[in-house]
Amino acid sequence: MRAATGLREAASERLEWRLEGRQVPYPEALRTMEERVAAIAEGRAPELVWLLEHPPLYTAGTSAKPSDLVQPERFPVFQTGRGGQYTYHGPGQRVGYVMLDLQRHGRADLRRYVQDLEEWLVRTLARFGVRGERRSGRVGIWVARPTGAEEKIAAIGVRVRRWVTYHGVSINRDPDLSHFEGIVPCGIADRGVTSLAKLGLAVSPEELDRVLVEEFEGVFGE
Repeated sequence: MRAATGLREAASERLEWRLEGRQVPYPEALRTMEERVAAIAEGRAPELVWLLEHPPLYTAGTSAKPSDLVQPERFPVFQTGRGGQYTYHGPGQRVGYVMLDLQRHGRADLRRYVQDLEEWLVRTLARFGVRGERRSGRVGIWVARPTGAEEKIAAIGVRVRRWVTYHGVSINRDPDLSHFEGIVPCGIADRGVTSLAKLGLAVSPEELDRVLVEEFEGVFGE
């Protein structure tokens, strides 16, 4: 990977990585994804995985309920075409936007793709000694605390166009967890949220990116 004005990137004929050092405005990210998805579908560009952070904001998925937006004036709110409900993005949370041509991988199966994203997150967390778990009926990755409470540490929300994926995952490294109080995260009111920092782990953005890149290849590599 090479450094380039706050952005680290590596590319091959099949897959490009962008590891962003700045906070990317959400409209810019959405526009970039839309353009890249079209280019991938038309064979004009390689697949892309883009790791970044956003300024504080809320996004509403296609299943979002207005009542789950508890504090609508707290941060900007963006409607988005991904699946799921309300979620928060902000500093200290790493977002992974994944743009893959599922047909190229012989995996034109959206359910399988979501399972692969979950596996990517589980493997990444395991590298830091965290046991991330799936829960039936609840998309995302959860951590079971000694008290028996379950807290969400990573979220998933995807969209597919012409079998090219976009949107993706987010993993809480060290965000301000109070920012989640403005929404009912993913429509689940009786569960909390956590982060690597809350679990006592000091993980740098660079270290998290490195592990995400390595574990991605283990799940999605050919």
